Amino acid sequence: MGRAVGIQEFIDICLALQSAGAENINLVTGSHALPALALGIQGAREQGLCIPTLWNSSAYESVQAVELGAPYLDVYLPDLKTLDSGLSKRLFGAPDYPETATAAILKMMDLKPLTYGFSRHATEGQYREQRDGDPRVLLSGVVIRHLVLPDNLDSTYRVLRWFAEQASGRALLSVMTQYTPIKKSVPAPLPERFIEPREFDQVQTWLEELDIEDGFYQELVIGDEWLPDFDRKNPFSSDLSKTIWHWKTG
Repeated sequence: MGRAVGIQEFIDICLALQSAGAENINLVTGSHALPALALGIQGAREQGLCIPTLWNSSAYESVQAVELGAPYLDVYLPDLKTLDSGLSKRLFGAPDYPETATAAILKMMDLKPLTYGFSRHATEGQYREQRDGDPRVLLSGVVIRHLVLPDNLDSTYRVLRWFAEQASGRALLSVMTQYTPIKKSVPAPLPERFIEPREFDQVQTWLEELDIEDGFYQELVIGDEWLPDFDRKNPFSSDLSKTIWHWKTG
């Protein structure tokens, strides 16, 4: 699924998203194409792109790659999946994930301090409210995501403690509870249930105990309605999304 695009088509996609009202250009798992993406972002900026570029990543990045991409990127959105090398080896075959990811995230925070601005879509009244208070749109910085896994709360606690000790005040935290069991053949044993309310409550308790206030946590909603269906032109059912470009039709 998908097709290769040239630099100018990539630029056109970025500008079309900006014209349609996007708050940022969200580049998902693009590490293998970093040199080409850098050229595309540079070209898009030269042709009028002025919204932030966002690097959506597993954080399994080299520090060198983070440094090379920094001039072309505004916001880093890395995962911090786990600090348990045994878990990372078992689930995704990368026992070095914890040290690799934390080194990359520390470098991201060094390069991109938190900077806020105003929404492009604020009404005049909302703009005055934001202007008189705090800007609410992230223009530069790091948002560290963590997906809570059923039966692995110890792993989550280690991530939350690392954030409190290493990233508090330097990044935002996004705690996700959307883990969804998928009936599918995979090489690693995955949890076969959703997060339970008791686990959700425990994570909230830890956030309070560790005094983590800057960021977001996802409300616990059991279900798989949000899962994308890539057999459709618009994979998402949300009324808030619309297709600007499609790999088959442009």
